Amino acid sequence: MKTYTPVIDPQDQTWVVVDAAGVPLGRLATVVASHIRGKHRPDFTPNIAMGDFVVVINAEKVALTGKKLDQKVYTRYTGYQGGLKKETARVALDKHPERVIEHAVFGMLPKGRLGRALHTRLKVYPGTQHPHTAQAPKALEIK
Repeated sequence: MKTYTPVIDPQDQTWVVVDAAGVPLGRLATVVASHIRGKHRPDFTPNIAMGDFVVVINAEKVALTGKKLDQKVYTRYTGYQGGLKKETARVALDKHPERVIEHAVFGMLPKGRLGRALHTRLKVYPGTQHPHTAQAPKALEIK
């Protein structure tokens, strides 16, 4: 018996648009990560990038529950001594809201070569406008 390996045609990949207004960050990230990965498809294969392209709009209106706006801290290191930079979720949402969603989604994707290939499938925009209308993305409702 031969093992079935699906062949992915670039024409089969669809585009999905998600409105992040009022949706909790974690719930949004899990749905987006599973669509990027392709887990919603019946022929899902873990070692093949077979998911959809996801466009997230209204990133600045994503909801963080509880005290996360002031207690959640994003850190990064510049590489220099004393170069540890910290900012709260409130500051990060004000300065660059798309990075908050990207950070949450990328943490749920696999690490390594496959994960880096999947990173290109996420497009996040702070407002309602996006340049991907030519791909005719379908709306995805998050409950």
